[in-house]
Amino acid sequence: MFSPGAGGGRDDSGASRPVLIPMRFVWAYGGRSVYLSGTFTRWSDHIHMSPMEGCPTVFQVICNLAPGYHQFKFIVDGEWRHDELQPFVSGTNGIVNTVFLARESDMIPTIVPQAPGISNMELDDAFLRPDTIPRISDADLKVSRQRISVFLSGQTAYELMPESGKVMTLDINLPVKQAFHLLYEQAIPVAPLLDLCKCQFVGVLSALDFILILRELGNRGSSLTEEELETHSIAAWKEGKVQLNRQIDDRERAVSSHLISAGPYDSLKDVALKILQKNVSTVPIIHSTGQEGSFPELLHLACLSGILKCICRHFRHSYSSLPILQQPICSIPLGSWVPKIGESSGRPFAMLGPNASLGAALSLLLQADVSSIPIVDDNDSLLDIYSRSDITALAKDKAYAQIHLDEVTIQQVLQLGQDSNSPYGFFNGQQRCQMCLSSDPLQKVMERLANPGVRRLVIVEAGSKRVQGIISLGDVFRFLLAS
Repeated sequence: MFSPGAGGGRDDSGASRPVLIPMRFVWAYGGRSVYLSGTFTRWSDHIHMSPMEGCPTVFQVICNLAPGYHQFKFIVDGEWRHDELQPFVSGTNGIVNTVFLARESDMIPTIVPQAPGISNMELDDAFLRPDTIPRISDADLKVSRQRISVFLSGQTAYELMPESGKVMTLDINLPVKQAFHLLYEQAIPVAPLLDLCKCQFVGVLSALDFILILRELGNRGSSLTEEELETHSIAAWKEGKVQLNRQIDDRERAVSSHLISAGPYDSLKDVALKILQKNVSTVPIIHSTGQEGSFPELLHLACLSGILKCICRHFRHSYSSLPILQQPICSIPLGSWVPKIGESSGRPFAMLGPNASLGAALSLLLQADVSSIPIVDDNDSLLDIYSRSDITALAKDKAYAQIHLDEVTIQQVLQLGQDSNSPYGFFNGQQRCQMCLSSDPLQKVMERLANPGVRRLVIVEAGSKRVQGIISLGDVFRFLLAS
C-alpha cells in the first residue's frame, strides 16, 4: 500500500536537480520486524519500516523516489513477502509489487510525509476533508469518459479472448446435481447451456440458479437431499424457474429466461452495456455460421472484469490522458457507502455477522441484488466476504444433503472451502477479501477490479478494517460510461 506526494526543485547554485516524489509504503499485515527493498535500492539495501502510532500491526516508511516504474517487496520477520492487494507481477526477483510514479506535473496533492506528533489516521482525515480533496472539472470528466468510450467502441469482443483457456458447456438435460458438482470441481461460477435437439445455446446456469434451487427446496421444510437434485434436469429447472420468479418478492431479482449473448464482432462498449442493461454477470460470445443443422461455436464468456482489464492495459502508459483516474474514490459518485449518522440510505447496505444463517445470506444476496456480502464483527470490521459463487462449495462432500439453510451459519459454510488453520478472509492461502481505502485513486480501484474473480471491493477504514462502503464492477462501468 502506498501514497505518492511530490517534490523537487533546484539546488543553492540554481542548477536543476532530479525531481523526487515522497512515497509512503505500508505493510498492514503484522510482524515483528519489517523492511522494504526494491529496484530503487538495487535490491541490496533494506529500509527499516516503523509501526504506526496506535496501530502496532501496521508498518510504514516514506522514501523519496524518482518518477518512473518501480518494483518492491517487503521482508517480514526474515521472509520475502509481497502485498496481494497491490499491483504485482512476476519479475526476476519472484513475485513483486509495482508502482508507476508520474512526473511532478502529473501528480495530484495527496498524503505528505508524516509530521512529528501527527498520527497516520489524522493525516488520512485531513486528506479526506472536502477542502483538501482535489476536484475534477466537468471538462476533464467529459474528456476521460469520451476517450474510454472511443476506445471501447473501436475494440471488438475478440480482444477479450485469451491465448489459451477453457470454456465448459452443459447439456440442458444434465441432472442439476451433476451440474452442481461440475461447477464446483471446475471452479467456475457459470456455464452456458446447450440444447442438442435445437442445435443452439439456450441459456446459462449460474450460482444464482443454485441459490434459488436451495432456497426452494429449503422452503419445503426438508433437508436438501441428493434425490431431489437428481430427479430434476437443468431443462426442468429452467421451466419451473419462470413460475418461481413470479412468486419471489418484488425486491428480489427476477432472472431472464432467455439467453443473452453477443457476437465476436460486437464492440466492447456494446458488450459492457448489454451486461449492465440486462443485469447479468456474464455474456457468452457465440459465433454462428447460420447454416441449418450446424452448431454455434462458443468462443468466450465475456464479463466486465475482462473489459476493464483491456482498458487498464490500453491506457497503462498514458493514464495522465484520463484525469478522472487520479481522483480519490471518495470524491466521485461511485459505489455504495455506509450512511453517516442522520443520513438515510437509498438502498440496503448488505452486511452480516459470522453467526448469521446461510438462509439469511442467500435472501440478502437476492434482495440487495449484490454479488457478495461483507462479513463483519461487532465493530463492523471486515472478517470475510460471502459471494454468490461460494454456494457451489456446498457440493464439497455433498454438504447440501446434510444442512438446513436456517441452521447453518455463514462462518460454518465458509469453513467448508478453507483449511481448518486458515484465518478469516483466506482461501487456500489466497486472500478473499479485496479491500481499498476511500483515499485510493480510481486507477488503483480499476486495476484491482480487473483481476479475475474480483467483482467487488470493500472500502475499509485505514488501520481498523471498518467497512465504509462497496465498489462493484457495475458501479465503475456505470460511472465511466455515463453520458
